[in-house]
Amino acid sequence: MQTFQHKNRSDKKTEKLLQVVHTLVTEVHAQHFPAERITLDSSFDKDLELDSLSRVELIARVETAFNLALPERIYVEAETPRDLLRTLLGTEVSYMSRTASEISTPEMGETVAAATEAQTLMEVLRWHVARHPDRPHIQLYRDDGNGKVITYAELEAGAEKVAAVLQQHKLKAAEPVAIMLPTGADYFFSFFGILMAGGIPVPIYPPARPSKLEDHMRRHAAILDNCRATILITVPEAKHVAQLLKSLVPNLKEIISVSELKKSSAEAIFPTLHALDTAFLQYTSGSTGTPKGVVLTHANLLTNIRAMGEVVDAGSEDVFVSWLPLYHDMGLIGAWLGSLYFASLFVVMSPLDFLSKPERWLWAIHRYRGTLSASPNFGYEYSLHRLKNSDLSGLDLSSWRAAFNGAEAVSPETLEQFNKHFKAYGFDEKSMMPVYGLAESSVGLAFPPMKRGVRIDRIDRDTFTRSGRAVPVKEDESNALKFVSNGLPIPGHQIRIADPSGQELPERQQGRLEFCGPSSTSGYYRDAEKTQHLFNGKWLDTGDLAYIAKGELYLTGRIKDIIIRAGRNIYPDELEKAVGNVPGIRKGCVAVFGSMDQKTQTEQLIVLAETQSDDPDTCHTIYNKINTLSVDLTSIPPDKIVLAAPGSVLKTSSGKIRRAACRELFEKDLIGKGSKSVPLQVIRLALDGIIPRLRRTKQYLGTLFFAAYSWTILALIAPIVWISVALLPKFSMRWDVMRRSAQVLAYATGTGIKIKGIENLPTDGRACVLVANHASYLDGYALLAALPGYFRFVAKAELSQTFITRIPLKNIHTEFVERFDISKSVHDAEHLQTVLDAGHTLLFFPEGSFSRVPGLMSFHLGAFSVAAQAGVPVVPIAIRGTRSILRAESWLPYRGAITIEIAKPVDPKKIAAGTDKKQWDVAIELRNQSRELIQRHCGEPDLS
Repeated sequence: MQTFQHKNRSDKKTEKLLQVVHTLVTEVHAQHFPAERITLDSSFDKDLELDSLSRVELIARVETAFNLALPERIYVEAETPRDLLRTLLGTEVSYMSRTASEISTPEMGETVAAATEAQTLMEVLRWHVARHPDRPHIQLYRDDGNGKVITYAELEAGAEKVAAVLQQHKLKAAEPVAIMLPTGADYFFSFFGILMAGGIPVPIYPPARPSKLEDHMRRHAAILDNCRATILITVPEAKHVAQLLKSLVPNLKEIISVSELKKSSAEAIFPTLHALDTAFLQYTSGSTGTPKGVVLTHANLLTNIRAMGEVVDAGSEDVFVSWLPLYHDMGLIGAWLGSLYFASLFVVMSPLDFLSKPERWLWAIHRYRGTLSASPNFGYEYSLHRLKNSDLSGLDLSSWRAAFNGAEAVSPETLEQFNKHFKAYGFDEKSMMPVYGLAESSVGLAFPPMKRGVRIDRIDRDTFTRSGRAVPVKEDESNALKFVSNGLPIPGHQIRIADPSGQELPERQQGRLEFCGPSSTSGYYRDAEKTQHLFNGKWLDTGDLAYIAKGELYLTGRIKDIIIRAGRNIYPDELEKAVGNVPGIRKGCVAVFGSMDQKTQTEQLIVLAETQSDDPDTCHTIYNKINTLSVDLTSIPPDKIVLAAPGSVLKTSSGKIRRAACRELFEKDLIGKGSKSVPLQVIRLALDGIIPRLRRTKQYLGTLFFAAYSWTILALIAPIVWISVALLPKFSMRWDVMRRSAQVLAYATGTGIKIKGIENLPTDGRACVLVANHASYLDGYALLAALPGYFRFVAKAELSQTFITRIPLKNIHTEFVERFDISKSVHDAEHLQTVLDAGHTLLFFPEGSFSRVPGLMSFHLGAFSVAAQAGVPVVPIAIRGTRSILRAESWLPYRGAITIEIAKPVDPKKIAAGTDKKQWDVAIELRNQSRELIQRHCGEPDLS
């Protein structure tokens, strides 16, 4: 064992902690790391070079080593081992046993009734306080079982303090107050404190890492401005950006930290609230990203909560376990406020707790005998793929009587796999409940009957696509369409299926899904235009297509995506998935859409698919296979099949196909059209005038001439490229401009770029992770100019903070990742995995930065962890020569040549084959092998 230097050598806890740190750091850096370099004050970032994923792994190991559960904040706040030690010294508890009988659960007392006569949320709280003030209401989850318990009386007392402070700050009646707090007691006190003071709570996404508060709060300026919040409640670390927010949001008068809220001894004067008063604003983003504040009254919320509770027979004996964010309607209304109303115990952890250790969610259900819990489909999928049997040994989910699955599209495959896998752990498949709801209906709208299980409707494909009529077929019908039931409308609410003219359609006929009921919003806050589009008389438009069968709701798609061809309704998703499996087509890079033929005035069926092949015979084969698939699935061939280069199919930031945008490009004949004429002609004309003059003075200026020449070329190219990339509508055009500009820059400066091993790049259209050493600002340009096909750069989030770099990088689909905010980094890693799953290749510089000193630095784990998770190969790329041309800390370029050598892919599946390696171990091995290959060919020393 290593010996570490610290002030208290006898402190065994310090010694043990540093040993854990040393072990992980040695693994991360793939070699022995001198123990003397690790101290209690070593920076995880600067000294130990641990990226976000490595820090999450470190903290998990510390918890295991000390048999403790560290508080969630440590994941985002710990900067040094000393930060961990302080927490360890203050947390003298044992790690929670996984045996339910050994957990100390709150004493709930006798069964109590719900506040059935209450008309506002405040009346609900006071009703419970008057009858059972000491009854536990909220259990903040901790692995050791010692999380804070908040009773009804404590919630009221905490809220009164908040209300008093807000009134001291002259909060007026019905003024919005923003809450930007993490999951914790302060959030609950603040929410009800705002209501007590007569304000309107506006929950928004809480800050994570204190050092990134300014950037985070800038992103919320649009919401704060729209709701005209006068006060923002946040963490103490946000106080220093108050002036910034006040300048961005004119109506914002005060930023109050939770520490200030606790100091007040003043008493609040409680205004009278009414059922039709706004209870809070639920912000959601539209398709354009413009924030929309859904107005929800006390009456809306209580009606919805009572209706949902009636369906699931909710009561005070229930335990609702949740990791859902409290700024989202499903977590705020469905989980917390529902538990408040029915006097159920609300066991809550933060989303970060779940993301860092998804088993916490299931173990919380086990330990507290949870009866109700909810998650979007993602949560069930995440638990399926991230958890191993060893994580679940002894788990008992038999108490879980209602597993709600909603808030996003429900996957039949996920339902079946989750039910099958967790049946061995006591989960009853009849407890799975796909539900439907939206903020505009106060969250809940349709629920299946309790203990019925999942119902899947199998219908005749041909009839449905021709007429929208959902005709049932037998279970063994191989060509059937399958849709999942979301159940019946909740009591007191109505749904209907209408045609475009607003006429209601009969059962099993597809149409527009509309709803109405006492839970329905009155509209969007300060947005009359969007509110007008929401309503169709008394009915509210969901924007979804659906049909009703035996009173139950079956969602079939979005209205804007339907295609009508030859009297048939064609649903893009199924055909897109089938075409994506055709050899030569990039999986997840297919768009199926309709386009009006201007001559015949009929809608054409268009299939746009990305392929890297330009071989005529191969393309002919692909055409035939797509044509056959279309006939098999829709009974008609496509009117046009467009095979385009990678990157031609436009997508949202979350990876969804932008069919409308693809249609627009198709109709403008812009798919596959490069911008090779105007920008390059202008560049060449400019070069023709500059080069002769520069040549006449070359012998006198030498190196200075070359530098001036190079920067002049860049100065001429940059504005044209920037404007072109900012304005050109098609990704392939923008990419072509960037690539051509890099090639022109290299050509004009006499910088030769030689590429070796190009045959090692995947040729089957599969996504991969490219990793390259980082030696100069020129690395990206060199790779852009030399590598074939399309790929996405992964860049630090700081580059998105100024429009000069943000616009061009964003428009070539650069993925920005947060380097310092752990919770955001975890989210970024999940997003990058979806990008890979969609068939996009990512390019990382795993060193993270570069210096003027030649040498290969340590690699961060992010790229390799993402590759291991996605199961895609890593392609190491060694770059030589760029550092010699343009070094860090210098803007004087020199003549030189660049060599790019592509090594053979490193496959995570082969690494894991036949072994019991965890994903962490696979990522480490991917990193080690890739770095060794790059080290071998980069021609620079090893600086790790």
